[in-house]
Amino acid sequence: MKNLPFTIAEIQKLLLSKEVSCVELVDTYMENIEKANPKLNVFITVSKDKAYSDAKKVDKLIKDLGVDIKGEHPLFGTVVAHKDLFLTEGIRTTAGSKVLDTYIPAYSATVVARLESAGCITIGKTNCDAWAHGASGENSDYGPTKNPWNTEFVPGGSSSGSAVSVASGLTTIATGTDTGGSIRQPANFSGVVGFKPTYGAVSRYGVTAMASSLDSVGHFSQSVADAEKVFDVVRGEDGKDSTVKNFKAAKPKAKIKLGIPKEYFAEGVEEEVKDSVYKASKLFEKEGIELVEINLPHTRYAISVYYIIQPAEVSSNLGRYDGVRYGGPRTSFGAEAKRRIMLGTYVLSAGYYEAYYLKAMKVRSKIIEDFDKAFALVDAIIAPVSPTTAFRLGEKADDPLKMYLADILTVPANIAGIPGLAIPSGFSKAGLPLGIQLMGPRFSEHTLFALGELYQNASGWKFKLAKDL
Repeated sequence: MKNLPFTIAEIQKLLLSKEVSCVELVDTYMENIEKANPKLNVFITVSKDKAYSDAKKVDKLIKDLGVDIKGEHPLFGTVVAHKDLFLTEGIRTTAGSKVLDTYIPAYSATVVARLESAGCITIGKTNCDAWAHGASGENSDYGPTKNPWNTEFVPGGSSSGSAVSVASGLTTIATGTDTGGSIRQPANFSGVVGFKPTYGAVSRYGVTAMASSLDSVGHFSQSVADAEKVFDVVRGEDGKDSTVKNFKAAKPKAKIKLGIPKEYFAEGVEEEVKDSVYKASKLFEKEGIELVEINLPHTRYAISVYYIIQPAEVSSNLGRYDGVRYGGPRTSFGAEAKRRIMLGTYVLSAGYYEAYYLKAMKVRSKIIEDFDKAFALVDAIIAPVSPTTAFRLGEKADDPLKMYLADILTVPANIAGIPGLAIPSGFSKAGLPLGIQLMGPRFSEHTLFALGELYQNASGWKFKLAKDL
């Protein structure tokens, strides 16, 4: 594959110097997609006409009008791929399900519209677990996405295609959704930066809903600095998602305390994963960050709480796809969607609501209290993203319980509604990506970005593109 600059700033420098045009940039990405997609199954739809139309607009802007990097066009020339849950006007949107195989939206999601207004170029729609139900990318009705570091392994899910599109140099940035770890975990498995904002920081308008009290809209990038640039464009109220609030970005403190929760290093977490996080924490300490051991005692209940609340909300949200509005009958739902619909309907039914759903909501409050107490002591938390590195394709496909446990270290942040940032930290002995997870209090995104950039600079980290295919 042809090599391209990795960061937004590097690409914009090339465009402004006229060393390359935006159309030529898209040419290169299209060549890379044509070569890699048959092997990795990253894109469900490549929006070629849209990409070239957007690129010509950027070229004209540079030539005739000039771009306003600090104002109207902070992301000009940035190629973006959207998880196929995001509605894109005039471009097929399937949510990874054959139920929506022929659906063409009449409008775009708020995040899509804001990125395009900032100068982004939409190159396509990425593969994902159908309806975002999955932790491996294997539940897509369009076949599984492959891990670009070793195609016998999963890339993580549900935002599998988005993570791999960035890891393989098929786009500069990509959007994703994180309901229980579906950005951070595939970022970790694929070796890229994955960011999940505070619940209520970014509008979900125009994004196919999975579990409404847990869904967060985030993105993938090749650096923490790029993740921050994208967040500053997409965040804030749009008048269409009542959960979203404008907030003033707080500056990170001069002296930051970083918590290490012992519950995230329990039995079942691989030694290489633990060592990677401990090594990163020591680097932070060397850079003047104080390390504090903390307790999050209700963490062990998080996965149980999640798999009661989430299916309950799934069963409600999927009720609208009845074959009348979108053309596909309910028999088109895959096995995982049916499993979650049945489980969710059961826990909400008469006689079981109080025994399961109501009790889960009470424990959810305890998990939130744990984080509140921890953040009274520390400014952020460092932890593993997943108990393991990427696992083999098919390894957990026939055992839903084992698959659900892949989210055990990411779901607490969704339950509490706090932001999380996954950052690559190296590679395992088997050559698979390793990473760390930073979490903070609600609306502490810029503290996480500051810590992430500190880590990348102090470690001498450089983005590494997945092997040529």
